[in-house]
Amino acid sequence: MARIGTSDLDVFPLCLGGNVFGWTADEQQSFAVLDAYAAAGGNFIDTADVYPAWAEGNSGGESETIIGRWLARRGRRDDLVIATKVGQLSTAKGLSAANIKVAAEDSLRRLGTDHIDLYYAHIDDTEVPLAETLGAFDELVKAGKVRYLAASNYGTDRLAEALETSKRENLASYVALQPHYNLVEREGYEGKLAALVAIEGLSAVPYWGLAKGFLTGKYRPGVEVDSPRAAGASAYLDERGLRVLAVLDELAAAHHTSVAAVALAWLTAQPTVAAPIASARNLDQLADLLAAATLELAEDEVQRLTEASAR
Repeated sequence: MARIGTSDLDVFPLCLGGNVFGWTADEQQSFAVLDAYAAAGGNFIDTADVYPAWAEGNSGGESETIIGRWLARRGRRDDLVIATKVGQLSTAKGLSAANIKVAAEDSLRRLGTDHIDLYYAHIDDTEVPLAETLGAFDELVKAGKVRYLAASNYGTDRLAEALETSKRENLASYVALQPHYNLVEREGYEGKLAALVAIEGLSAVPYWGLAKGFLTGKYRPGVEVDSPRAAGASAYLDERGLRVLAVLDELAAAHHTSVAAVALAWLTAQPTVAAPIASARNLDQLADLLAAATLELAEDEVQRLTEASAR
């Protein structure tokens, strides 16, 4: 298990992404994936009020609703760490105090719970003072509706300012950051942002840990993949991407595991990372991901991947 920042949240080293629930996985498929994840010891589930509003016929909240129904059926809420987000849903956009208050109640209702374990600001909102946003979050924490706060898609300067605002105003503070970070997307997080996360005692919970599916190894030159993410994943099929796949293939064979597991294990080996996020729409995909939870790469193996993925 891994500890999230300065919180008391102990989480499984693989966070299950809920963005596919209600999109490429219907309720029955989602329940099967959630059941198998929990049976394997998984306890960390990530969603957002906007998931998956982009799918035809959806308006957002479908993922939270499915997770809520699953929680009701399972009946063991306190075993799990449920993370959701606010700020991106078109009908509840932004991080104003008024919006956060309404959006949190909507998420709690859809999830069928009285508290959210980790509540993210989904994206920075520069039009709202940080003190207002953090003040609204602080009220939710004091009311017992949210246990801990986190930020997603914040840059170094704004994250530093938010943390300083919480200290100055004596408000609940972010304990984690959810950045876009994986083997082929390193520049946005490594460096100043990762250093700030380390200095301030936060944890990173990277999203798109498998680069939209590219790091599962199924995208190869001349191979057509039937997936709504195919265009985004195929964009990594350049010289660097092929170099990364070659090392992933070798290490996966050496460890008798999946390419996806090796890619996620590289993330877990990074100093500030508590648990990368990855989603699965069926049990076969989940099995490939779960292998990452027990895979420990040797220092030289981590270094080989780091060198292969360098620009």
